[in-house]
Amino acid sequence: MIKTKPSDICQVPCFNIELVTQVNEALPEDDLLENAQILFGALADKSRLKILHALSDGKELCVCDVASLLEVKIASASHHLRKLRDLKILKYRNDGKLAYYSLKDQRVANILRHALKQLIE
Repeated sequence: MIKTKPSDICQVPCFNIELVTQVNEALPEDDLLENAQILFGALADKSRLKILHALSDGKELCVCDVASLLEVKIASASHHLRKLRDLKILKYRNDGKLAYYSLKDQRVANILRHALKQLIE
């Protein structure tokens, strides 16, 4: 349990009804927040971040390429790719016996680039 200092919390119960109402009305709809939660959940894994970064410039990689990039077994790479595909972040195509993956929407790459840029600054 995290202990709080008395200065970390309000000393008396109160809230600004106008401000809380205004902020509440500006909140996005629950469906949008759930979609954001899914996206950020997908981004909460270092291997998936590497995959998304690798695909961010319009590149297309096969499962074996991703496994090599991540230095993992093909099954592990396939698991991450399938999760990202199921979340509708990646698309894939088959070429004979090979499966190639790419970003479904370039905006995901933009979000990733922006987040990494903010962390550097």
